Amino acid sequence: MLALLAGIIVVLLLAIVGADLFSPGSWSQNFKVNLGLDLTSGTTAALQAVKPGGGTPSSTDMQQAIAIMINRVNATGTSEAQVEQQGSDIINVSVPGSNSQSVVDLVSQTAELQFRQVLLAAPNTVPTAPAASPSATPSGSPSAPATPSASASASAQAAGGPGAARSGGPQQMARGARALPAATASPSPSATGAASPAASATPPPASATTTWQQAQGDAALVSAPVKAQFNTLNCADKNWKQQVGYDDQQWNIQGIQTVSCGRVNGVMWKYALDKAHVVGKDIAKATATPNPDGSDWVVNINFKGNGPKAFGQLTTGMMDKYNGNPNPPNQLGVVLDGVVVSTPYVKTPTTTGQTQISGGFGQKDATNLANQLTYGALPLSFVQKSVQSVSPELGRDQLDAGLVAAGLGLILVVIYLLLYYRGLALVAVFSLVIAALLAYLSVIVLGKFQHFALSLAGIAGLIVAIGITADSFVVFFERLRDEVREGRSLRAAVERGWGRARRTILVSDTVSFLAAALLYYFAIGGVRGFAFTLGLTTIIDVVVVFTFTKPTMTLLARTKFYGGGHPLSGLDPARLGARAPWRGSPRPTAARVPARRAPVKEA
Repeated sequence: MLALLAGIIVVLLLAIVGADLFSPGSWSQNFKVNLGLDLTSGTTAALQAVKPGGGTPSSTDMQQAIAIMINRVNATGTSEAQVEQQGSDIINVSVPGSNSQSVVDLVSQTAELQFRQVLLAAPNTVPTAPAASPSATPSGSPSAPATPSASASASAQAAGGPGAARSGGPQQMARGARALPAATASPSPSATGAASPAASATPPPASATTTWQQAQGDAALVSAPVKAQFNTLNCADKNWKQQVGYDDQQWNIQGIQTVSCGRVNGVMWKYALDKAHVVGKDIAKATATPNPDGSDWVVNINFKGNGPKAFGQLTTGMMDKYNGNPNPPNQLGVVLDGVVVSTPYVKTPTTTGQTQISGGFGQKDATNLANQLTYGALPLSFVQKSVQSVSPELGRDQLDAGLVAAGLGLILVVIYLLLYYRGLALVAVFSLVIAALLAYLSVIVLGKFQHFALSLAGIAGLIVAIGITADSFVVFFERLRDEVREGRSLRAAVERGWGRARRTILVSDTVSFLAAALLYYFAIGGVRGFAFTLGLTTIIDVVVVFTFTKPTMTLLARTKFYGGGHPLSGLDPARLGARAPWRGSPRPTAARVPARRAPVKEA
């Protein structure tokens, strides 16, 4: 049994170091416990669900929203985030860590994902000169002012696109061998759409933004109301949706053209978008993987249902009309919660139900886009009603208080054991140390693989577990001492006492575990953290008693100090009031029969 215990500890250690086994610099980080929001810094937010077209969200929609939020949080690697429903349309999100606000913003974007063709695109900046005349553009479409775009690359030239500017992010495109569409980090300017410095027109006032006449794309495809919204739209204002009358969630209506904003390489862009032909429910899965050549990361997308057909028709039509030009309107706006998160251009039509976005992604950006694509299929949007931040100082004070309480509880238990059980207290103390080690390693492993983090309520569960573990020792030791009082030797008392105590320990721990399981199932919030650690330490108690406490007592029974009943061992027969040892009954002796006397004859 001791070997089994050692094997469990080794397995936990190997699980912790895992892939970082050969990275000595990160070993210290491997053994850090993930802390919950109440023990570290973080953010809590109350999000109100809004159903497109009005009305109260259904319970099914709310549960689906919670599931998507949890998936998004887990995909970011955040530990101990809590997503809980309050009332009929409120979801409370608690996220620990320094990047908690960005995670809250991510999970708030739960409107249905949409693919819309980019009809017009322009940077949300004040133009310094009027746009070049339409005659400068061979296609006859309005041209755009010179704007930052992706950095020059051989792949951009090979794709037939225009030369890229010197600033901006990577040019994102598809690989021809894969025959899949790709992405561009920003709309590229027209090859002939540079602004004319010789124009004599008076620059617009400082408060103006680029109009649809100056935007890049095909204005003939845009309806008059959307052109007016495009001119009014100022993406520098955080309430830009309200500027164009989008209080009614108009951006989620699939069958109409709309306007939107999106930040690319630190520059805010505004867009005029066509109807949504492909939506989030048409996406089966999106994954971020390293490029085979090791240069960057790519995002692979698999469609389902009507997705392959709809996406194939959309990309085929755009390719036939625009021949792979990386500028609008040959771009697809990936829209989530009304915000453009990516603008891939169609290089090759996709009809197989699989596509790829590539071209200079880092791991973080590719993973974030994949998460947005995978977990964006929900016809609800959310408004942040309240956001609160928890300071690191408050969390540190609570952690210190929890550790002090745990330390005091452990010291009191040890003092009691020493006074009452004397030498047996050493077995109990080492058992508590082993239990604490297993709990510590288990919490780290769960944090590493299940995103578990220790909260203040969880520490309370660990403190209560000290009493549960000590209770198992008390049951065993009292049974053992009862056997010694009966006059049995310590070796016999250990085995006989264990047989009687084992059933009681199992029954007690089973009741405790069932209570923790039921509490975890029905409770919410921090109470679940308490129930989880209580159930975990109850299982650890059974493991420690069976694999350490009992085998250790079997070995100690063979020593002179414990087996001989030393006064300080806690098993002194005289102190326990033991009976005299049984030495067997005396041999039976034959009954004496009195000799018959001869009758006396009377004279």
